[in-house]
Amino acid sequence: MFSGLLTSFTGRGGDNDRTTAATAWAYIRTETGSAAVLLAATVAALIWVNVAPGSYDTVWHTRLAIELGRWGVDLDLRNWVNSGLMTLFFLVVGLETRRELDMGELRDRRRIPLPMLAGISGMVVPVAFYLAVNAGHSSTHGWGVAMSTDTAFALGMLALLGSRFPRRLHTFILTVAVVDDFVALVVIAVAYSDDITVTPLLIGIGMLLTALVVRGFGVRRGIVYGVLGIVAWVAFLNSGVDPLVVGLITGLMSYAYPASRDALERATGLFRSFREQPTAELEREARLGIAEALSPNDRLQRMWHPWSSYVIVPVFALANAGIQLSGGELKDAFTSRITLGVLLGYGLGKPIAIFTASAVATKLSRGRMRPPVGWGAVLGGGTIAGIGFTVSLLIATLAFDGEQLEQAKIGVLSAVVFAMLATTAVGLVIGRLPEQRRAKALLGVAHSVVDLTEPVDPERDHLRGPLEAPVTVVEYGDFECPFCGQAEDVVRELLADFGDVRYVWRHLPLTDVHPHAQLAAEAAEAAAEQGRFWEMHDLLMDHQDELRVKDLLVYARELGLDEDAFQQALRNHVGRQRVDEDLESADMSGVSGTPTFFVNGRRHHGAYDIASLSASVVAARDRVLLVEGGGRRR
Repeated sequence: MFSGLLTSFTGRGGDNDRTTAATAWAYIRTETGSAAVLLAATVAALIWVNVAPGSYDTVWHTRLAIELGRWGVDLDLRNWVNSGLMTLFFLVVGLETRRELDMGELRDRRRIPLPMLAGISGMVVPVAFYLAVNAGHSSTHGWGVAMSTDTAFALGMLALLGSRFPRRLHTFILTVAVVDDFVALVVIAVAYSDDITVTPLLIGIGMLLTALVVRGFGVRRGIVYGVLGIVAWVAFLNSGVDPLVVGLITGLMSYAYPASRDALERATGLFRSFREQPTAELEREARLGIAEALSPNDRLQRMWHPWSSYVIVPVFALANAGIQLSGGELKDAFTSRITLGVLLGYGLGKPIAIFTASAVATKLSRGRMRPPVGWGAVLGGGTIAGIGFTVSLLIATLAFDGEQLEQAKIGVLSAVVFAMLATTAVGLVIGRLPEQRRAKALLGVAHSVVDLTEPVDPERDHLRGPLEAPVTVVEYGDFECPFCGQAEDVVRELLADFGDVRYVWRHLPLTDVHPHAQLAAEAAEAAAEQGRFWEMHDLLMDHQDELRVKDLLVYARELGLDEDAFQQALRNHVGRQRVDEDLESADMSGVSGTPTFFVNGRRHHGAYDIASLSASVVAARDRVLLVEGGGRRR
């Protein structure tokens, strides 16, 4: 189960920027696809249990024991799924949260309190709805069913509706959902666990603390963390506390950080050594060097996120969503306090709580705490948070059995349908608003987190476009990089399409893979000394395979430069200091690959085709007009 933890704390460094962008978009595609697979698994479970109820129960009650001497774990298949596989689901949740804390919106710690408050309110209010409906009845024991948002399902549905809501809503809902998950795990441990045995509980906690200490000493042996994780899981299971918490805590301990150029250059050197002498030893060193250029968080997400989305959560749905449906049972369910309590808690309690808590926090803080999106998007986030599938079904199986369990499951499934319809309705209403009001409803007026450490300086930077343009696109590029060459056509089209965008080029020659990039960058600076930077820039981008000294001299002649001064500047490396300054600013902003784009100081994740960059520019421009113009277009 914890074999993936073998790489959890190994290595240092991170992805290059192109890979990071690809990962971000692969993540969205995974969430979108997983929502469809989860729906399919739910439908399959409903068909299975209604066509062959005997076989459904028989399969999931099959016992499976794993024993080692007098130690072992003996569970039925459903419990192996609910307590075993779902531990890996919570591992992924913890990894996603850690990444947002280290590299995303939440690295600005001032942005954490509001979604945490919204998350807690989004649990308390639905529980209050449930208890109000079930007051005075034994079903009050199931109050935990109505509180927790399903992270995978909610984010999957949000990805499906991605064209209607801004990307930042993902981070906001992720934080809300993680608060839900963490509190839900505490609730499961305290309210829905068996009698707690102290000794194995202390052993489990000790294993997690040991993993933390071992990582602090720089141990990179994955097998160490794998063993500690397995022991912790078994210990928590035997303590009576649901071991799901092991996954979440392990994910939160796995740091994410951007690539360092040193790590990437070392990996390049190791690969070149292997290319020159392909031995088994050098192959191993090259493989380890490349792996160490990735953060533990990146490596674990790549390993477990697809499995979590496409296998673990759908299998959980298949094991738990089976409900025998008939007219009489549905009638009984929708007149039952359990079903109505769950449906009202999620359908009304969640959106009311999240929206109201956010509004009250913004008001009381006088705008210092503010959602990263507009109020229309917050409402859409509240309705999508009304999907409580995974953890709700998990708690339902712990709180109820028999007919009451069936009623709780119907309530959970009905809440999923209601949340999807309500979120779609919110998106349609916002889409019909006038352009200005729609932008404000989706984007809000909160300032963006700035990723670009070194601000643009018109007196220093190389600029194209209006100096006072509301949107600035900064590219860190390499004249010999073929990906920069592909992006150049997009940049030129972007500048032709938008008259209110200024473009900035900063140098990032990747000398370990592009031997002529440094000299080409210095040639551009030599041309800049004679007022012809952009003309030289365009020639270099159009002739990326011809960047030797003799080629550079030809380009200087074509541009009518003073050839003696140009050649002298190249010989004395006059432009090196300027290139080094750009390299230093790239390092401070966590840039290690080319091309890397920033739009109004915010790193552009995703493809750099014209559609993606144009969408980022439009969103940045709208936000500037909303924040600086108080909602009025200038």
